[in-house]
Amino acid sequence: MAITIEKNLLKEWESVIGLEIHVQLNTKSKLFSGASTNFGAEPNTQACNIDLGLPGVLPVLNKEVLKMAVKFGLAINASINSPTNFARKNYFYPDLPKGYQISQLDSPIVEGGSVDIISKEESKNIRITRAHLEEDAGKSLHEDYEGMTGVDLNRAGTPLLEIVSEPDIRSAEEAVSYLKKIHSIVRYLDISDGNMSEGSMRCDANVSVRKKGDTNLGTRTEIKNVNSFRFVEKAINYEIKRQIGLILNGQEIKQDTILYDSSKDETRPMRSKEFANDYRYFPEPDLLPVIIENSFIDKVKTEMPELLEDKRIRFINVFELSDYDADVLVANRDIANYFENVVEITKEPKLSANWIMGDLSAFLNKENLEINESKVSFENLANLILRILDSTISGKIAKEIFEIMWESGNDPNMIIEEKGLKQVTDSSEIEQLVDKAFMENPQQLADLKSGKDKLFGFFVGQIMKVSKGKASPVQVNKILKEKLEK
Repeated sequence: MAITIEKNLLKEWESVIGLEIHVQLNTKSKLFSGASTNFGAEPNTQACNIDLGLPGVLPVLNKEVLKMAVKFGLAINASINSPTNFARKNYFYPDLPKGYQISQLDSPIVEGGSVDIISKEESKNIRITRAHLEEDAGKSLHEDYEGMTGVDLNRAGTPLLEIVSEPDIRSAEEAVSYLKKIHSIVRYLDISDGNMSEGSMRCDANVSVRKKGDTNLGTRTEIKNVNSFRFVEKAINYEIKRQIGLILNGQEIKQDTILYDSSKDETRPMRSKEFANDYRYFPEPDLLPVIIENSFIDKVKTEMPELLEDKRIRFINVFELSDYDADVLVANRDIANYFENVVEITKEPKLSANWIMGDLSAFLNKENLEINESKVSFENLANLILRILDSTISGKIAKEIFEIMWESGNDPNMIIEEKGLKQVTDSSEIEQLVDKAFMENPQQLADLKSGKDKLFGFFVGQIMKVSKGKASPVQVNKILKEKLEK
């Protein structure tokens, strides 16, 4: 149900938002067992005795998970706690077979740190409270079971890194910018694929409102498990308006856990929380504190890849790209890699960037594809750009060839030969085209010579039309000017 509040009333309020981002780490096995973490298996085929919590089984910590958590901590300039401890987080839900999750409360593996975001063209620093390790629960399935719920425990025990921000976010737009920044960081670190549609990255949003100028925090609600950037923005915006509406109508905001219904574009209470933390945490009796030695952290440092900010600065300094171009290209690690592969061949950063951010991105967006699913390889795009640079084809013809490349996957050189699309650069041939255009349009020629300069473009267009776009625009302009000066 849509909520309508006058704009002047909305301006009197501000939102206070903190995000809890659950990142599924891309290990081959689970946090405390050797079961597979592959996505898409048949339900309940990847849950072993440890994941099911059967009597007598004991968890064994996956060392690779520690390395990934430390990588993230280093990337956000956080502290790495040693020792780091595990705890039991107790609650009952059908897809939680043990009746508790092994998580972290005191002494999480990552503490502190921050990231910078861009919102409304302004930079803002968002502080991070902590990032702790936690095993995932299973998944409840409702669609295929009339009046019942199915439970798939394949996901149970999959390692998560839960990243908790301070309540520094003041709008849904800032929340999305922060979420995208975390998404980029985990992708650059190669600790998660960040695929929100598959549940590899999920977000809980804690939202409260208060009158501008107030320093006290309002009662917050928690929007659970939002799985797309667009839905995060829509859910937060709806919840902000809902809370303001309740207060204006003299009603109390309850500290509820909220679900966002994307089909109705509304939030609704799922369950109430008596306290912010009602999970009855206690130390995990089956796991000792983990000592993370400095030598381990130093080794992880040596394995750190080039991060987003470093790559951005390099793109500006080495490739002489604008701040805008660099921001767009580095936001996605795979796009940045594609760009560098193209430039390695073309040696033309700006033209390569224009094609990737322009035509290639348009085709990818049209078919909702990621850069790794592109129907035009970086080699083929680079070869197309080379044919523009050596004047084999014009920029206009290149766009036509790109469309054929997208549909066929063929090499641009093959398409140019097969379709006879080579640019006409022979001066004598272009002179004949110019003479023919003059002869067929005597009045326009007379007007042009008498000072109507706009007709110059008319003749360029006529020549390009007769040549079916193959005449070199540079040559056409040059020869036209030479003939008019005689």
